[in-house]
Amino acid sequence: TLQLHLSSICPVLSLCFLFLVDNAGSSALLQRVKRGWVWNQFFVLEEYTGLEPLYIGKLHSDMDKGDGSIKYILTGEGAGTTFTIDDSTGDIHAIQRLDREVKAQYVLRAQARNRLTDRPLEPESEFIVKIQDINDNEPKFLDGPYQASVPEMSKIGTSVIQLTASDADDPTYGNSARVVYSILEGQPYFSVDAKTGVVRVSLADMDRETRENYTVVIQAKDMGGQLGGLAGTTTVNITLSDVNDNPPMFDQRLYQMSVPESVPVGSVVGRIWAKDRDTGVNAEMKYSIIDGDGRDTFDIITDPTNLFGIITVKRPLNFESKPSYTLKVEGANTHLDPAFRHRGPFKDVTIVHVSVEDVDEPPQFDLPSYYIELPEDAEIGTVVKTVSARDPDAANNTVRYSIERSSDPEKYFYIEITSGSLMTVRSLDREQIGWHNITVLAMEMNNPTQIASVSVAVKVLDVNDNPPSLTHYLEAYVCENAKAGQLIQTVTAVDPDEPMGGQHFYYSLAPEAANNPNFTLRDNQGSLLRKIYILQFVKCYLEENRTDVRSQ
Repeated sequence: TLQLHLSSICPVLSLCFLFLVDNAGSSALLQRVKRGWVWNQFFVLEEYTGLEPLYIGKLHSDMDKGDGSIKYILTGEGAGTTFTIDDSTGDIHAIQRLDREVKAQYVLRAQARNRLTDRPLEPESEFIVKIQDINDNEPKFLDGPYQASVPEMSKIGTSVIQLTASDADDPTYGNSARVVYSILEGQPYFSVDAKTGVVRVSLADMDRETRENYTVVIQAKDMGGQLGGLAGTTTVNITLSDVNDNPPMFDQRLYQMSVPESVPVGSVVGRIWAKDRDTGVNAEMKYSIIDGDGRDTFDIITDPTNLFGIITVKRPLNFESKPSYTLKVEGANTHLDPAFRHRGPFKDVTIVHVSVEDVDEPPQFDLPSYYIELPEDAEIGTVVKTVSARDPDAANNTVRYSIERSSDPEKYFYIEITSGSLMTVRSLDREQIGWHNITVLAMEMNNPTQIASVSVAVKVLDVNDNPPSLTHYLEAYVCENAKAGQLIQTVTAVDPDEPMGGQHFYYSLAPEAANNPNFTLRDNQGSLLRKIYILQFVKCYLEENRTDVRSQ
């Protein structure tokens, strides 16, 4: 028992004890009947670098009389490759460098046999060789280098990242694996907790807009940080993330813009930018026109990047009526941080002056279209209408008039080139053409490319200029026995003048028939008489042919 205890403490003391037992108490050991191995486990320091094999310990059996008759055999983990045994003495040596971090212990088996008969003298038993640790591994940061971020303006003590260094040495033996953290580079901005490896902010009010990126070097040292301990380092790249701590600011107090008066509604006038030192959503803007005489004429939208304000035309422009506008524009952050409201409103204001550029515009008629009523018996040369157009530009160029010939192919009308007086040049006939749709052109004298047009609708009014017309030849029949007053024929007259179908005609016999006593003419004011005449004519026909009316 004493030997086993000494072996666990120090192999050298254990060996000395074995030597004393073999020389002073061998007789007592030989008298024991029960087998007794004088070993249990051995301890050896790792990383031995000597030239000679490293002595591990000694195996000894109670039956060994020292005469060389017993042969010791070693089997198990590393037997023959890592460990060798002197089969006569039982001395064990390591023939390879031992590394606890590769293998912390070896399980071996020992047996004592008779050298001559090879008969086992003892049952095979198991023992352990434990490799004792030395501080031969430095701490390592396995995941470095590291990336971390922390909001700008963070308070002192704000946690940034926790680092952990691994030490392959035995944490249960000595201080070889007790790691202490320190900062080598990155002061005074950051610090590290010596025990936990938590990196923290150590300087207040760090501003991203002044400096955004920091490189911090952290050291981990074993042996509790004492002199002689091994150390490993890593790098932490720390970025200050943005918070909305800066208000926007226009780079100009006054913007000058210009736009032609002829641009359509929705056209872009210009772009303004309230710059913000922040980034991302903290720099996003919303623009609005808050005052000025152009609030109803112009609009402002925020572009898709949420950075720029785009001014557009909201209503048609006219240089002659208003050549310039003033806009008061506000740019405000859309995402506010309550922690920085004390810094004031996160918005800014600027003035935009918009000049409207004059464009040579075509003449403009005083009416969008003209409607005229004219009797068809109007004399040639009658002035139908005087149209008027003027140059809307400041130059007010002289305007000349003409008729678009495709609208008056028969040339019923003429327009005086300077006055715009529209007159007839041919007789009108409502019964032939009831409407004339004329297009009048107005052209600037100094710029023939500037032409405007207007529609003139002329309705021709009816006059009673057409006599009634009768059917030139009618053939009528009368029965010889017809009574006085019997209807013979209905006569109808037509007149192309208005009102259509509503004229009232007066009929009379022609002078050559007026004195005929057998016939007279009466105005019956309707078409029913024609039907009566037809029926009467059929009756006479039947009577003459002596035919039964019913059978027919």
